[in-house]
Amino acid sequence: MGPLNGYRVIELAGIGPGPFCGMMLSDMGADVIRVDRINKGAPPPKDVLQRNRQSIAVDLKSPEGVEVVLKLVEKADAFYEGFRPGVTERLGLGPKEVMGRNEKIVYGRMTGWGQDGPMSQAAGHDINYIGLSGALHAIGEPGSKPVPPLNLIGDFGGGGMLLAYGLVCGMLETQKSGKGQVIDAAMVDGAASLMAMFFSMGRGFQDERGSNLLDGGSHFYNTYETSDSEHICVGSIEPQFYQLLVEKAGLDPNKYGPQMDKDQWVNFKEELTDVFKTKTRDEWCEIMEGTDVCFAPVLSIFEAPQHPHNSHRKTFVEVDGVTQPAPSPRFSRTAASIRNPARSPGQDTGSILSDYGYSSDEIDSLKTLGIVS
Repeated sequence: MGPLNGYRVIELAGIGPGPFCGMMLSDMGADVIRVDRINKGAPPPKDVLQRNRQSIAVDLKSPEGVEVVLKLVEKADAFYEGFRPGVTERLGLGPKEVMGRNEKIVYGRMTGWGQDGPMSQAAGHDINYIGLSGALHAIGEPGSKPVPPLNLIGDFGGGGMLLAYGLVCGMLETQKSGKGQVIDAAMVDGAASLMAMFFSMGRGFQDERGSNLLDGGSHFYNTYETSDSEHICVGSIEPQFYQLLVEKAGLDPNKYGPQMDKDQWVNFKEELTDVFKTKTRDEWCEIMEGTDVCFAPVLSIFEAPQHPHNSHRKTFVEVDGVTQPAPSPRFSRTAASIRNPARSPGQDTGSILSDYGYSSDEIDSLKTLGIVS
């Protein structure tokens, strides 16, 4: 049933980090009701981020629609939205109104810049938030421009995951205090938190991209092309793992002995580039995979589900014809699961309203008036 079984969360539909937060919570067993916009005739989306939810479609621009959502709030443990600051207040669904109906509810707010500050009302995306946090500047090749690492850091790691963590923390605290609170989850804050280790390095972390231990500056923590135009990655940081890399790659141990001599890193990388191009990716896997070299092939999202390790652990599953990551982390007693794929907007409107005590006549009336669908 999942460790969050018994908790109910109301999600105002949005994009990116909000749906990811809902996926993380619902995968763990929370009953997440997604409040979608009315979109008649919309087919069920093949959106992995929307799995495991129920969907109710509501006209939030009508007072009656807002009242429907506030009724949902009365029996919920948490509520979250991902609009610019002030939008839900104008809708009549801000913290004051929501917590006025349920003083124990945890109210989550997912934004890029945060609820206040000089940029709080500006538009932005993941790339902008990680740019302001210091994360983007650190990623890229020496002498080249910063490279966006997909939208993993801001939207997901520092956004949706941060909000899910905040909501669960808030719900745990409510069990002690009996009171709810507002969670301000800003992606720029979350991205900054993910950079904490590098701030602890102080001046030991070089400002120049590609010159540090973990940013591709070293020859032993890097990616290399193979003879078949594929790639492998090594992360042989510890001395014993580095010695094994030198051995397995057929390198001269005397020449490559001074692992931490940064003056040698550029030359060593150039030489290792040539070495790894002498064999295919599969041939290097036969030599290094499963050893303490700290080695792995660099796989595409289409290859990753087929790898024997991922296959053994069922890291990826197929649901409704879509290959996708299985729920994680894994719990020994209260296993997480995928109960249903993404629902079309309003697919569960009738059953949700019925569960909340609406009669069939009341539900039909709301649908006729276009308040729900």
